[in-house]
Amino acid sequence: MDVTPHLATVLAQLGNREDTLTGAVSIPVYRASTYSHPALGESTGYDYTRSKNPTRDVLEDAIARLEGGVRGYAFASGMSAVHAAFSLLAPDDHVIASDDLYGGTYRLFEQWFKPLGMHFTYVDMADPENVRAALTGRTRAVFIESPTNPTMAIADIAGCAAVAKEAGALTFVDNTFLTPYFQRPVELGADVVLHSATKYLGGHNDILAGLAVAADGEAAERLEFAQNAVGGVLGPDDAWLVLRGMKTLALRMERHQENALAVSRFLLEHPRVERVFYPGIDGHPGKGLHDTQASGYGGMLSFEVADERMVAPLLAAVRVITFAESLGSVESLITFPARQTHADIPREVREAHGVTDRLLRLSVGIEAAQDIIADLAGALAQL
Repeated sequence: MDVTPHLATVLAQLGNREDTLTGAVSIPVYRASTYSHPALGESTGYDYTRSKNPTRDVLEDAIARLEGGVRGYAFASGMSAVHAAFSLLAPDDHVIASDDLYGGTYRLFEQWFKPLGMHFTYVDMADPENVRAALTGRTRAVFIESPTNPTMAIADIAGCAAVAKEAGALTFVDNTFLTPYFQRPVELGADVVLHSATKYLGGHNDILAGLAVAADGEAAERLEFAQNAVGGVLGPDDAWLVLRGMKTLALRMERHQENALAVSRFLLEHPRVERVFYPGIDGHPGKGLHDTQASGYGGMLSFEVADERMVAPLLAAVRVITFAESLGSVESLITFPARQTHADIPREVREAHGVTDRLLRLSVGIEAAQDIIADLAGALAQL
């Protein structure tokens, strides 16, 4: 009798039994840029690595299987994957996007696609009726982050995808924060799922990578064309590193979450902290919705200190936590979004969605929780 394996088992086995030539348990790194042809008009299936590479193939098949899509595509960065997804659209199209986006995504929309003729409307995706109200005759896509970066707002993915489908629009979901271990947007109606694989999937701050998963054949065909035509593909060495990182994703995500819950509870009680943003705490306004569409909360949280003058001293005082951009690695990292990840968003737009000069984003690592908490306690005590 066949038994569907748990996702943790699938992750641990990635790449195993893929190399039929030697039986290598870890898929080899194929650094070849080109491949010989058996004869005129014949191919081994590999011609040129921009189009197809055996190591990259294993990663692309893996993310498609994990997300429940038909095909995956690996790119040189997360932003490259987002750019490729937008190849499914046309210059005059209208896109409805989450109103609290990662700054790099907002920059791409406003400073790259908008000058080319694309139109954007930003709404709170917790209520699908906000999406419906924003629809125009040119709406061709809905772009969702859930939880959002950095205020951890929750979108109703299934509801928004249903509204998009009724309007003939596609749904793109950035699943970087939760990964397929905790959330599977294809099952909620997404047409394309996106990842910065630099983050939790790679998990070790040693690669730059992006992934896209197509839910159906039409989207897959267009993504494949964009990947090959533009050529922003992931190299074989980095593809192998992402695969290696993904093997321990289940263990890491459980530990990230366990630590984030403990850190959130500590911060909630601290007198110098005014607000904590984490969907795993009972006071989070989106927790109920989140629990209907995800199986966990992840390792990302944000918090507001009482005064913006506390930010610089706190960042200078941490010792276990590293003041650095990025997220999702084994090391705990703290970031000041207003000056770093979201600096390209106009101040009034940032602040309207909670990205204030008192907000800090914390990527909780897999260190001992008591050490992370002690580090924060010591830094806050100096303020």
